[in-house]
Amino acid sequence: MNDTLNLALVYGSAREGRFCDTVSAWARSEIEADGRFSLDIIDPAALPPTRDGAGLLKAHVANADAFIVVTPEYNHGYPADLKALIDRAYAEWNAKPVAFVSYGGASGGLRAVEQLRQVFAELHAVTIRDSVMFPNAWKQFGEDGRLLAPEGPQAAMRATLARLWWWADALRAARWNRPYNEAA
Repeated sequence: MNDTLNLALVYGSAREGRFCDTVSAWARSEIEADGRFSLDIIDPAALPPTRDGAGLLKAHVANADAFIVVTPEYNHGYPADLKALIDRAYAEWNAKPVAFVSYGGASGGLRAVEQLRQVFAELHAVTIRDSVMFPNAWKQFGEDGRLLAPEGPQAAMRATLARLWWWADALRAARWNRPYNEAA
């Protein structure tokens, strides 16, 4: 077993002109600065909507030890493109931790995250309590894509990455010692 943990950053939106690119770029820079993970990107806008796309997605999900889902909140829920992406795999999500970076209006995407926690529980994934949220996200980032007041979100991301690393390390060792599909 190698010491590097593989983290997949999952883009939660495929809308044209999406703000997800800005929030994901911030998350990506924070993950890279942390240095404990090798990073993979899973973007629903980049996956072909074919059987080949499903196979590619499953390979990315299977290779990951952990996930951070960057999700907007659309109409009090998470985007359909994200649900379609999640549903294209099943066993590949099992016994892996998932953390969230959410954004939206006043709620900062928390309603979308609470719904996603239910979805990932059904996939036998473990969601991390720590998360990062951006209420009224469009007001928190400058035109250059940088946070106007980075201290709070950076502290939240440090805590999220620390917990995510712990869970990813623990669950990878558990999967290594006994494959999850053998548990029941």
